[in-house]
Amino acid sequence: MKKNTPIYKILQKKYHHTEPVTDFKDMLYRSSSIYKDRTAFKLKDKNDNIINITYEKFKNDVVCLGTSLIKKGFKNKHICVIGQNSYNWAVSYLAASIVGIVVPIDKELHFEDVSNFMNISESVCILGDNKFLNNLHENMSYITNKSTLFISFEKSKIFSYFNDFLCEGQALLNNGDTSFDEIKVNPDENKILLFTSGTTGNAKGVCLSHKNICSNILSIYGIVKVKRSDLFFSVLPLHHTYECTIGFLLPIYSGASIAYCEGLKYISKNINEYHPSVILCVPLLLENMHKKIIKTLNSSLPKKYCKTNNENPFNNLPFYLKPIVKSKVNNSLGGRLRLFIVGAAPLNPDITIDFENLGLNSLQGYGLTECSPLVAGNTDFFHRNDSVGLPIPNVEYKIDNPDKFGIGEIIVKGPNVMLGYFNDQKATSKAIVDGWFHTGDLGKIDRDGYLYITGRCKTVIVTKNGKNIYPEEVEQYLNDNPLISESLVLGIHHDDNNETYVNAQIFPNITAITEYLKGTVPTKEEIKKIMSDVIKSVNSKLPNYKHIKSFGIRDEEFEKTTTQKIKRFGNNTKIDK
Repeated sequence: MKKNTPIYKILQKKYHHTEPVTDFKDMLYRSSSIYKDRTAFKLKDKNDNIINITYEKFKNDVVCLGTSLIKKGFKNKHICVIGQNSYNWAVSYLAASIVGIVVPIDKELHFEDVSNFMNISESVCILGDNKFLNNLHENMSYITNKSTLFISFEKSKIFSYFNDFLCEGQALLNNGDTSFDEIKVNPDENKILLFTSGTTGNAKGVCLSHKNICSNILSIYGIVKVKRSDLFFSVLPLHHTYECTIGFLLPIYSGASIAYCEGLKYISKNINEYHPSVILCVPLLLENMHKKIIKTLNSSLPKKYCKTNNENPFNNLPFYLKPIVKSKVNNSLGGRLRLFIVGAAPLNPDITIDFENLGLNSLQGYGLTECSPLVAGNTDFFHRNDSVGLPIPNVEYKIDNPDKFGIGEIIVKGPNVMLGYFNDQKATSKAIVDGWFHTGDLGKIDRDGYLYITGRCKTVIVTKNGKNIYPEEVEQYLNDNPLISESLVLGIHHDDNNETYVNAQIFPNITAITEYLKGTVPTKEEIKKIMSDVIKSVNSKLPNYKHIKSFGIRDEEFEKTTTQKIKRFGNNTKIDK
């Protein structure tokens, strides 16, 4: 290899060896054969005791559920899954995606959005936690298919019980039913349908195949070695491809184990119960851990080593104390933690360096739902803390129409790129041109192939913890109210906490407000009070992270394009707080 060879070329000679899999069934059967008696999941029983679920049992549960779903006539049908991260969710996802087309749904969505996704996909069944099924069932009028089968992970008086389906499937298998075994999965067919927006009537569904996701699993394994002894601690929601592909399917392919966090307030407790070695996270989680560690160090170390303003005192320590501090920090994180995989939003490089000094690696990457999800990542071999990494195996990216600084739209090509948007050829043709997927994100690439994200040309608002907020969705809720003529939703970045909040700029309908006040022309204070009430009503229909935190009231209409679309730049974005 020549001295000036770019790093991405050198990386291609170093990939970890992978054994090919083409679909989820192939992967499941392979893993259950190779890792038969190894632990696939660590769960808690009713008495809070940790129990182990083997790969053999996991495969059998998927086959049992899948056999029951086939018996119900659900082969090649859309099947929804909703709920907290759990073993039952994992079994349901794999069974549904092999038997039919799985539709993982965000549990935080309003029931109208969930119903809308079920209707658009013509789903015949939904599996999930009682809490979310109850909410849907109470609003059954929103669901078109009145014969939709509800399967609850807990016992219920009104829903079918998940465990009964497993038992029914086992009985069918005992009687010689081989319908699940006989399924021939076409790896290129749409088998996973993910909705990226909660806009009622305007949902965008991403169609993925088993090949899309399996190719991503193999690519990730090629650059980040997963050991059989690894235990992945699952914190992020499984309906998202980031957690599903990397935090669920990758360890299943690799023979590792998975444990589920019981909730954000239980993270520290669960870490010390399960002793994980790998954690997938968003920057916010890592930042919170970092703050806690630094605070503990400054409060426990001798005063002469401590720093003011909660800065990291580690580098002040004499060499003989550093191993002791490293050991204590590691023990506070379960004693086995070796790797954070970070994505969904930018990570402060200083935090990465601090964790490295404490003996903990953090690898940042970049991906999108449409790419199954990973496109670029830092690796076991090379990493830069200020970059999202190098192209993963078998995936290419380049900058479309770069400016004089090399910045332009990131476009991607590879087997991980989606099949298209559900029932939307126009949007698909716009997004995928000559095989290249146009991400809508702005970036630049250095000579070594490292990718740097510089901004977004999409309208999506990204919060500090990686949540995506689509302005059009919130605007539709606002504009549905007759007291509002027009609205524009923006993200406001606050430097004090590095968070992005939702702001709504509103042009009120004065005529409708006057009628609402029974003929009285409203004062500015009355308009503000009425708009505040409207926003409270809209927020009640949205997950917390999408809530409008501030608003401004405009005296004039928004500036528009020749096609009468509100411009998302210029004077329209000058926020009146």
